[in-house]
Amino acid sequence: MPAGSNDYLGLAGKRFVVLGVANKKSVAWHVASGLESCGATVVYVVRSEERKASLAKLLAGRTIFVCDVEFEEQIQKLRDDLTATGEKFDGLLHSIAFADYSDGMKPFHETPKRAFLRAMDISCYSLMAVSNALKDLLTPTASVVAVSISTTRMASENYGYMAPIKAALESSLAFLAKSFSRFSQIRFNAVGPSLLKTSASAGIPGYIDSYLYAEQVIPRKEALQTEEAASAIVFLLSPRSSGIQAQNLIVDAGMSINYFDAEIVQRAMKPA
Repeated sequence: MPAGSNDYLGLAGKRFVVLGVANKKSVAWHVASGLESCGATVVYVVRSEERKASLAKLLAGRTIFVCDVEFEEQIQKLRDDLTATGEKFDGLLHSIAFADYSDGMKPFHETPKRAFLRAMDISCYSLMAVSNALKDLLTPTASVVAVSISTTRMASENYGYMAPIKAALESSLAFLAKSFSRFSQIRFNAVGPSLLKTSASAGIPGYIDSYLYAEQVIPRKEALQTEEAASAIVFLLSPRSSGIQAQNLIVDAGMSINYFDAEIVQRAMKPA
């Protein structure tokens, strides 16, 4: 994402907090790289000291803080750490999700309560908790962006209970936008990409088959690239998206328009 000489997105000199970089395949990493290429400064927040150490080479020379959003005291420490920088921030990326599939994929109605609530805490509530903790560190027109999915109405067995959690994440955008409007013009949006090739997705049972199927459904016969989702996020973080509020911007390369592609239907209807 090369920087334009006229800074069309208006990102030069702005500062952002990016949560969720795990490695160079992460959506968060591609977003951060895009922001930096546009002249912005990024402060990175990672889950653990071990993750910070593993990213030492990739994030060399950058400011990195540690915060496991499952623990309230760590969110408060992140607020204190960022406050100590003496800076205000023009945006925040929440690229965090967690689901425990270690026991294999179960039918939705057998979802363990503990697993569901933990995933809700980390993947959804953390957006509210972090936004609240950092509200005084965000500029009055800052942009907060979360990473969702392209549809929460598709009952994909191998995504399981995470779809309802992403639906809750999307719903929370409207409520955060409304409550923050009492004291700011801070915006809350999400980008909903179709299937991506990331390290996190590789841990979902059966994901590869779904990814390959998505490639067939997408009109161009090529899956969505992580860079494409990241570019949409960079736009939403920029002042150029100032009129967009409480939305999930779908980035699926047209997958949702092509489920009934004639060739795919014909192959599905052939006798086994």
